[in-house]
Amino acid sequence: MKKILVILLVLVAAFIGVVFYLVSGVDELIRSQMETQGSKALQTQVQVNKVELSFAEARMSIGGFNVHNPNGYSDDQAFSLGEVKLDLGTSTKEPYIVEEVLIDAPTVLYEVDASGKANLVVLKDNLQAMLPKGDGQPTAESTGPSPLVSVQKVTIKDAKLRINFEAMDTGELKLDKKQYDLTLPTFQSSPVGVPNGLPADQVGTAIMDSMLDNLIKQAKQRVKDIFEDKAKAAAKEKIDEEKQKLEDKAKEKLKGLLGNK
Repeated sequence: MKKILVILLVLVAAFIGVVFYLVSGVDELIRSQMETQGSKALQTQVQVNKVELSFAEARMSIGGFNVHNPNGYSDDQAFSLGEVKLDLGTSTKEPYIVEEVLIDAPTVLYEVDASGKANLVVLKDNLQAMLPKGDGQPTAESTGPSPLVSVQKVTIKDAKLRINFEAMDTGELKLDKKQYDLTLPTFQSSPVGVPNGLPADQVGTAIMDSMLDNLIKQAKQRVKDIFEDKAKAAAKEKIDEEKQKLEDKAKEKLKGLLGNK
């Protein structure tokens, strides 16, 4: 019973930032607190459809974790995590081990405003304010003494990424479209709290920050590729146009020379 209680405390602490004792209706309690704490950390509305906790299997699943865009962007969701699964180890002392957090088939919007700043960057900046500084100590937002947790593996599987920079002025570089959809291959975000652990009330924020960091890098690279490909195509088109002009002039010149014979 003691081990089950420790696992429960780690699960709850890691994702909602508050340590609750074993009570009836804990799934709904965790779900509502995730919405409250998530909205506070991201500074935008967070909705969670359901939480299911299995004591026997030491697992928890989260369904329908939806995050709205920050102010200044469209009314679309910034991302929806689909299903999140937590697989805990059997450690009974700090740092308590979470073997893996699996985020399955999230949908993510990378939207760039007129100034060139992306919505995911805004959300990441909001999260950064909640994370510990370089010394690894809890921030002022910490809820107090909290057990240390170490998440060994964070996996993001089959993420659907939509890139939207319709609000951005691309200058002389005219693009055929400003929205792109792609599916990212499964990737790993950085472990959290390895090896010494992180206060449990900051683990959820750190996991989200690590995931966003990876998504932002991949989206930026895709946007860079789009612009570079278009720039190369435009340059080639201009070269071909100049080449055609030279060829036409050469033909006219040759025609004139032959006509004089």
